[in-house]
Parts: sequence; structure tokens; C-alpha cells
Amino acid sequence: MRYAVQWLRSLIFVVQMYVMLAVIGIGFLPWAVLSARGARAACKSYCRWVCWTAGWMVGLKTEVRGTPPTGEVLIAAKHQSFLDILMIFGSVPAGKFIMKRELIWTPVVGQYGLRIGCVPVDRGKRGAAIRKMVTDVARGLARPGQLIIFAQGTRVAPGAVRPYKVGAAVLYEELGQTCVPVATNVGVFWPRRGIYRKPGVAVIEFLPEIAPGMDKASFLARLEAEVETASNRLMREAGFAA
Repeated sequence: MRYAVQWLRSLIFVVQMYVMLAVIGIGFLPWAVLSARGARAACKSYCRWVCWTAGWMVGLKTEVRGTPPTGEVLIAAKHQSFLDILMIFGSVPAGKFIMKRELIWTPVVGQYGLRIGCVPVDRGKRGAAIRKMVTDVARGLARPGQLIIFAQGTRVAPGAVRPYKVGAAVLYEELGQTCVPVATNVGVFWPRRGIYRKPGVAVIEFLPEIAPGMDKASFLARLEAEVETASNRLMREAGFAA
């Protein structure tokens, strides 16, 4: 009975979440067309809305640990569900994502993503995709902000093991910027797929910076070790045996 009630609450939450995506997207559209600042304000408003409604509708609180960066850095994060996207973006002043090219055609999400400076990547072309990603990122550096990449390239369920992709290391080396790793446990409460949202405290944690200057292999090994260790710790706190 308890599960059924929580599932129903989750369904209502998910429905209103997507309704508000359209409402906020359309409501901010005139400002967003005129200014990237308007697009960013819309995205920030949506992040706040989802986190707020998750708290009282399904009992899922959100917590940000560590110090979110404010300068021009590379953020390399673990990705478990849609919620960590919202929490990371909502925590930094000018986030822009490396995103799947297919998302360009997603209503509202695609158009606003491009407006705030996100870089679409064709994941199927590997080497060519990485070269184009570096070129597109370099072109976009005229618009300052925090470039966010999900180091494993996709959502990874708690407990699943996936390699860290070379794209994060290439950007780290090419840009010569500080990297801020981000760990999370959000997938324990908000799964990759499905309706059910589990009550609890979803956490993202900004970890200590990795200074520029490491070679790609050493950087990638350090990034994976630090993010996975911290994410496993956060998941254990949430009751998941990582």
C-alpha cells in the first residue's frame, strides 16, 4: 500500500514536471529569443521548481555539497538521472553542457540548450565526434561559463560499472582549464527510467579541483578514482550497497 501511494505521488510529480517544462519554456520564450540571459533564467527557474516540488510532492530533498565553481572551469560529473543535470546547472552561474546531438530536436530542451551555449555531440562517430567537440567548444569559449561533461558519456545506474570516456580528458588537455569533479547519489532515489521516486536526500558533491597540466591517462585515472569513490560513499549514505 505504501509503495502504491508513493508511486501515485511520483506519477503526479512527473506529470506536473513536464507540464511546467512547457509552461516555463513558453513563458520565458520572448526574453530567451532576445537574450541568452533570458534562456539561462528560464533554465534556472525550472531547476528550482523541480527541486522544490520534489521535496514536498515525493519527499525527495536535494543537497549540494562542496563549493560550486564560479569561474571558467571544466566540470566532469557522474550522471545517474535527470535530477543531477538540474542540480549541477542550478548550482553554477553559467553552466553549459556537452549534450547528445539528438537532444537538439527535443521540444524546449533542445532550443534552450543551444541558447545557453551547450555543445551537441554525435556520439556514434567517436574520433570525428571528439575532434568536432573540441572545435565547437573552442568556438564557444567566447561565451564564458562552466563547461559540464558527463565523464561516462551517459546515465549510469547505481552499482553499474562503465568506463570513463576519453572526451573529458581531451577537453581537460585542450582547454588547459581546472577540472572540478562532481560525485552524486541521485540515482538511488530517481532512476534512469520509470515513474517511481524514492523519498530521501539526493546529493551532488563538488570535489577538490584538479589543476591543469596532467597527461590524459593520468587525469582520467584520477578523475575516475575520485568520482567513483565519492559517489559510492554518497550512495552508501543513502542506503545503497555500492
